[in-house]
Amino acid sequence: MSRSAVLVFLLVVLIVTSQLEWKQQLVNELESAAPKQKHISSRGELVKEKIILSQEKMIRLLNEHIRNLQQQLLQCRDNNLTVNSSRSSFTSYVSEIRRQQMMDD
Repeated sequence: MSRSAVLVFLLVVLIVTSQLEWKQQLVNELESAAPKQKHISSRGELVKEKIILSQEKMIRLLNEHIRNLQQQLLQCRDNNLTVNSSRSSFTSYVSEIRRQQMMDD
């Protein structure tokens, strides 16, 4: 019985030590991968930052286009008002001439 107990004890010791070695290898691999992961994440952050800067530039350009279009719209409205007022003046002038002609007849 003591012989089987010793064998079981040695087996348990062997299992525990192999588990410890396996865990140590895993920790070493994770530690060696950490700088790579930091490098990859920093590269990812740079890409995100470039995308954000590009989007901000596009937003600025779009805002500039919007301002230009608003100015053009205001100019068109002003021109339209001018044409309408001229048309109205012309129409009233023609009406006045017709009245005068009718009175003269």
